[in-house]
Amino acid sequence: MQVWFRNVRLAISTISAGMYVTLMTMVHTFRRGAFAAHFAYPELPVPIKPRYRGFHRFDLTTCIGCDKCAKACPVDCIYIEKEKNTQGKGFLVKGFKIDYTKCMFCSLCVDPCPVDCIFMGSTHDLSCFTRDGCVVDYAKLPLEVSWGQATLNPTSVYESKKIALPVWVKPPDPPKAAAPAPAPAA
Repeated sequence: MQVWFRNVRLAISTISAGMYVTLMTMVHTFRRGAFAAHFAYPELPVPIKPRYRGFHRFDLTTCIGCDKCAKACPVDCIYIEKEKNTQGKGFLVKGFKIDYTKCMFCSLCVDPCPVDCIFMGSTHDLSCFTRDGCVVDYAKLPLEVSWGQATLNPTSVYESKKIALPVWVKPPDPPKAAAPAPAPAA
């Protein structure tokens, strides 16, 4: 019977010690305040460290289409569409897509670039409702968003994915039926 009471007392003391730690953590959380209240997050950007590796910045005007960044990527999340330059050397880059559902922000794509047209930016929030929203085509973004001072935000990425389609397209005319053959005279 003594062993049973000792086990009950031990169980009650360990549960109360655990509940004390949980209660004190909850009290400290309420005293500290919310993260968003401290930084005013949606209105003001959160301060980040200088070597922070956020979403990429890309300059399409200097890219030569060498594919070195795509080859260096360990998870194959960079897709480059290019065509041969008819007026000189090199390639013309038609599309530069990064799939952020695969990207692990390792910064291995930045180092091999010979013209420094890609580097890690400071943007840390690119929320979207679908997986398609996580694939960013830097060739379709405005230059001030993909490279300039404006930040890469979900609204600009969503606007770059819009394709202007006509409201109505006239369907092709159906083929004309063959003229009926004249009836033979009897």
